[in-house]
Formats: sequence, C-alpha cells, structure tokens
Amino acid sequence: MFDDAWLTDLLRARGGLLTDAGVASELAATLATRSPVVDGTGAVTRELLAALADTWERGWQPADVVHAARKEATAASVPLLVALMAEDARRTDAAARAPEVWLGQLRELGVPAAGDPGVVGAWQGREGRPPVDAWRIVLRLAGLLRTTARLEVLVPPPSRWGPGTRREAAATPDDARVLRRIRALLAKAESTEFPEEAEALTAKAQELMTRHAVDTALLDDRPGERSDVATRRVHVDDPYVLAKVQLLGAVADANGVRLVWYRGLGIATLVGIATDLDTVELLFTSLLLQVGQALGAAERAACRRSGSRAFRRAFLLGYAGRIGERLTSARERATREAAAEQGVDLLPVLRSRQVAVDHAFAELFPRVRSGRGRASVDGSGFRVGRAAADSADVGTRRAPLR
Repeated sequence: MFDDAWLTDLLRARGGLLTDAGVASELAATLATRSPVVDGTGAVTRELLAALADTWERGWQPADVVHAARKEATAASVPLLVALMAEDARRTDAAARAPEVWLGQLRELGVPAAGDPGVVGAWQGREGRPPVDAWRIVLRLAGLLRTTARLEVLVPPPSRWGPGTRREAAATPDDARVLRRIRALLAKAESTEFPEEAEALTAKAQELMTRHAVDTALLDDRPGERSDVATRRVHVDDPYVLAKVQLLGAVADANGVRLVWYRGLGIATLVGIATDLDTVELLFTSLLLQVGQALGAAERAACRRSGSRAFRRAFLLGYAGRIGERLTSARERATREAAAEQGVDLLPVLRSRQVAVDHAFAELFPRVRSGRGRASVDGSGFRVGRAAADSADVGTRRAPLR
C-alpha cells in the first residue's frame, strides 16, 4: 500500500507526466500490484474532483472536457468523467444554480441527476475493469485535467454561480419550432441508407435555415444590440481536423460569425448573433454529411483506396474553399433581393449587426491574430473537391444564408 500523501502528490504535482501514455501504463502496472482497489481511501476521488473544479476555472465547459477526454485520454475515461461531473453537479447544486447552457450540456452528455460521493470506487465496480486498466484510466484522466490549457471564460464556472447568474435566453417559439424541424431533417438524413433521400432531406433543412436567417434579420427591431451577440464552442473530430475547420470557417465567414481555433484541442469558439450561430452550426453539420458522401463518390470514381489521405485532405480543402465562395455570393444576392422586395436598405442593419459582433470578438480575444496555414495539397483532390462543392445544396433556391 501507499499513503494518501504520496498518491496526492502523484495525481496533483506530477500531472504532466501522466499525459504520456507509456508513463501512465508503467505506473498503472506498479500501482495495481500494490492496490488492486483503486480508491480504497477516497483520495483519488478527492483529487479528480479538485482537478475538475480547477478545469472549470480555466474556462472549460462540460462538453469541452468530454471532447478532450475522448481525444487525449481515450474514450474509456468518459464514463468515469461523466460520473465525476455528476458528483460535481451535486456538490455545486448545479440543478438550482448553473446557467442553462451548462445544464443543457450535462443533459446531452447523459450525466446522472444524482451523484455518488465514492465516484471512483463505484465506477470501478460498475465497469468491472482489472486493476491495471482502472489505474491507467485514472492516471490518464488526472493528467488531462491537471494540464488543461486556459481558455476564455464563456460561461461562468461553479465558483461564480449566484442569484444573479444570467441564464441563457429562451428561444422564441418560432426559433424553437424551426430548429426542431431542421434537427429532425438532419437526423433523418444521417440515418438513411439512400443517398438521394439524404440529399433531399439535407436540402430541405438548408432551405429552412436560409429562410429563417433572412426572416430574422428583416424582423429584428433591435439590430446590433450587444445582448444579441452570443458565443459557442464547436468540437471538430479527427480525421482531417484542419480541413474540417476550413469548412467551418467558410460557413462562419459567410454568415458574419467570427471564429477562433484552438490548435491541438479540436475546439473552435464562434462569436456572432445568436440565431446566426444556430445556422452556422447546423449548416456545418449538414455540409459535413454532404462532403462525406461526395468524397466517397469521388474516390470510387477515381478508383482510389480509402487510405489515400493526401487526396481526402485536398478534397476537403477544395470543397471548403468553394463552399465559402458560393455562400458569400449567395449572401450578397439575397441582400439585394430582400432589399428590393421590402423597399428598404438592409445594409445599415447588417452593418450594425456586424459591428456588434466584431466589438464583442475584440473584447473576448484582444490578442488573437488572423492567419492561414500553408501546406502542399493533392492537386487532383483539390479540384475534385471544388467541383463537388458546386453540386452541394446550400439552400439558395429561396433566400441564401446571411
């Protein structure tokens, strides 16, 4: 056995070492021989909960931490992390005090409503993992939580919850209705085995997005108010993360949304008008579906193997660039058409909204500099990707995205 002080020092002060998979595996083998029960004294649970609380203070939200755990500490650590979040929510009285966006993430992650003070021991019992595996997961998760980078605080952490904690504004009935229809269409598009049906469902979803975005801009009688500007994090998964971020950036740019990419974390922060953030996130999801289908068709036509990484990456980059051009052109055309139909000049309204977004972005990220990476790409893949983007449905038959 070993005492709690030694274990506390390992999990707290030596966290950086635990991010190395090899080191964590060697330590796990040693610890398992000395203590088959991972958390006999409760010290492991205390340290992991403390590390999680520190992570909240560094600007992380529940969905961010789970995303990082899947990426850096293996998917096997997620059930333990979810159990830790449940106990953290119980101790901080999240159900009564947390902002709505925080509670929404807990629900989406399947965090239980009731926590368990003996988190790690209960988890080991439920999972039935051998001691070596259980220790390895604990060590990797501890290393992750102790070394998370500092992010901008978009949602108050538990230490700042109080009677005045602002909850997320509820969506209007019209917003909620449209978003439900869009999500339902995209869910059907993702589940169908028939490409033609998926394309039709996605096109309909995009049509709803574009109509709603334009209607919101026309009906907004408070253009450019700071209360309209919101933030959101989007998680981008491997493979080809940078190419996918280029696609997200193209959609964001065309909709007046600013984006910051945390390289290496797989996390992007969006700043924009709240309804535009919904549009960007949903359209990005839809286009990921379309580009996946288009890439598969292109590889079959080119008789390329699925392992052709250079071709796939170039295809995605070409697709993203062309989608950005199409959306920007559609936005300009929609502005002209809407202005002609309504007999009003929309440019002051749109300019006021963009100024508010840019001001909020500069306050949140005062030291961020724009930049674009350069890298060689497969020329044929890039050209084929741009051609596929010309066939993508971006919902321009009625009114293009703003």
